[in-house]
Amino acid sequence: MEEAANKSEIIEKLKKEMLLMQGFSAVLDHERPDIGLGPMEKAFPNHIFPTAAVHEFVSAHAAAAAATTGFMAGLISHLMKTEGTCLWVGTGRQLFPPGLKAFGISPDRMIFIDLQRERDVLWAIEEGLKCSALTAVVAELKEISLTESRRLQLAVERSRVTGFLHRCNAKKTNHIASVSRWEISPIVSHLEAGVPGVGDPRWNVELQKIRNGKPGSWQLEWSAGRFTHLTTTATESTFIQQTG
Repeated sequence: MEEAANKSEIIEKLKKEMLLMQGFSAVLDHERPDIGLGPMEKAFPNHIFPTAAVHEFVSAHAAAAAATTGFMAGLISHLMKTEGTCLWVGTGRQLFPPGLKAFGISPDRMIFIDLQRERDVLWAIEEGLKCSALTAVVAELKEISLTESRRLQLAVERSRVTGFLHRCNAKKTNHIASVSRWEISPIVSHLEAGVPGVGDPRWNVELQKIRNGKPGSWQLEWSAGRFTHLTTTATESTFIQQTG
């Protein structure tokens, strides 16, 4: 038993050393940012959502893109808290800024840049990621090469800004220098009996890739200003209630 315990300690120590070598420094409890993902954070290195990194989100159609925008807004809301500014860059913005209030974000804390060409989007996001005055930068684009993504990663390593690349209708999902890759899809919301309208947004969150972490899939809801985990049984019963 003692020998097994020693082996576990050695393995854990080696994991921490490897994370340090790759830029994932240990975080003290009082410095640990609360992104609100709860049990899902066990999938991340050091059990904490990687900030000062580039995250990739992929969407194959409009419904998935809308769901992804909502989920990213929830993450950004927790990153910004009561301070901070987010830069949002794209060529065909569909986002309705006042709708961000549902995720606790005041629109005046967002800077939107609408461009005509994707190569201009890449330039704008790189410059944004170099600006340490920003909390997060979001770029909506289709294609990005490995070399281009490496430049973004170098930028966040210096500025400590967190980047979100939302790739909508990409021709191919190629390997890029991001710490993670996500695919978000909407699931049926829940309505109280006799109450009309649309319920709180719900998503199936698939973490396809996470450097030094454990990929997985979760179902979440945004309600009362935070993420809430759903059980499969609860989601199935809701679906039956909505379609039955």
